Amino acid sequence: MKIILVDQRHGHSRTIILKGWVKSLLSLCLLGAPVALGFFGYELAVARNPQIYSEQTAINWERELKAQSEQLAEIKQQSKEQLEALTLRLAMMQARLMRLDAVGERITIIAGLDGGEFDFSQPVGVGGPAGQGSIDYSVPQFLNAIGQLEEQLDDRQQQLEILEGLLVDRQIQADVFLAGRPVEQGWISSRSGRRTDPFTGKLAWHQGVDFSSKIGSDVHTVAAGVVTWSAQRSGYGLMVEINHGNGYITRYGHADQLLVEVGEIVKKGQTVALVGNTGRSTGPHVHFEVFKNGRVVDPASYINRTVR
Repeated sequence: MKIILVDQRHGHSRTIILKGWVKSLLSLCLLGAPVALGFFGYELAVARNPQIYSEQTAINWERELKAQSEQLAEIKQQSKEQLEALTLRLAMMQARLMRLDAVGERITIIAGLDGGEFDFSQPVGVGGPAGQGSIDYSVPQFLNAIGQLEEQLDDRQQQLEILEGLLVDRQIQADVFLAGRPVEQGWISSRSGRRTDPFTGKLAWHQGVDFSSKIGSDVHTVAAGVVTWSAQRSGYGLMVEINHGNGYITRYGHADQLLVEVGEIVKKGQTVALVGNTGRSTGPHVHFEVFKNGRVVDPASYINRTVR
């Protein structure tokens, strides 16, 4: 191995020839210097940052991983609870929708609307071409949409319940409104007022209206009410008496058969007896009386009323 030394000042050069063990020692120093410098740098880094490769560092990492696992478990639990709460809200909304359907069907029946037009058992018809620029709901927007839908359901339910109440009141008023005849077919054989008694031939007061009809024909109520009498009664034969409230009472006498019992609630137009010839009667007919506030009144004004 040759080493050439150059003197920059005088321009002279000198050559040194290395032989034997000197050459080997110099080669070893040149090759081992980078390795030594690398090891020295590694030791210096470890000395300055011992926590990176120490046992305490591993413990700290383990603690951080455990904390992250606990946070992840907490997030999963919160997500599960929120999902359960959302499921409960959806179930409540479904129950409200069922309630609205029931109220709607009830209103349809009460108001006499077309069942085919307002069929609450079928899905609502909606549709149209797909809109452009549609986007998916985000989680907050989805929750807000559910909240708005709940508010709309509450509002619609209140409105339908109020409407139902009004229609029910109107229906009740129509049911207890006295109007019409107690028989569908027949003719008035005796009006209310003074007449010749058919049994004594004397002038007497007749406090009802007689409808002559075929025996066994239906006798129906002219208004809804509660049956207060359904049995034999002197002069009336088999008779039904109905209290309609608001001071009104009606009687249906001389029946051949009684079809209701005392305490029974009857609807407007319901058949309560069959035309007969019982009691003080000369032939098959219905003796119809109307009482208002305990006093008998002429049934003619109620017979000729327009049925609500």
